[in-house]
Amino acid sequence: MRTVHLAVYDALADWETGHATAWLARTGFTVRTVGFAADKPVRTIAGVRILPDLALDDLRPEDSELLILPGGDLWDTGDDLAPFAEKARAFLDAKVPVAAICGATAGLARAGLLDDRAHTSAVDFYLAGTGYRGGGRYVDADAVTDGELITAGPTEPVAFAREILGRLGAFEGSKLDAWYRLFHDSDPAAFAELDADDEE
Repeated sequence: MRTVHLAVYDALADWETGHATAWLARTGFTVRTVGFAADKPVRTIAGVRILPDLALDDLRPEDSELLILPGGDLWDTGDDLAPFAEKARAFLDAKVPVAAICGATAGLARAGLLDDRAHTSAVDFYLAGTGYRGGGRYVDADAVTDGELITAGPTEPVAFAREILGRLGAFEGSKLDAWYRLFHDSDPAAFAELDADDEE
């Protein structure tokens, strides 16, 4: 089984990673959660309790296909989540993909990981407030992939998932396009295309 890792921490934004993790799981990937400690539960913005599968210190890039960093309030209230940004650095250095959405993009910006990569976020001035030097690489788009890094803003969980699913080969070509049209555009024809592909 190919394993992807989802970072979990208090007040993470529930809605931002659900499409990606659910469809990765449905296409043969194992999703494991990573927190500061494996024996310390976290609670999402919605109050959902998650007990991490793995401690952050034990996560190694070579054991993973992808690290997903959801947004959350703690990215903007201090440096509590900086260790997750440093783990993202280790992944990128090892050429293992990292996907960051919403507040997590600000965390990566503070760590200097967006200075030399095309990226997006909620809005450009949100990242500018971090003092980072990557403003010239900001792209006003739903989601952006630059090499091993995927970024998106908080209102684009479907586009974020599209980039992840495509990057990992969960869906490709016309099937990826149909998946996106179904979940982003509510195109009923796309469902038939996905169903037809599944039957082939």
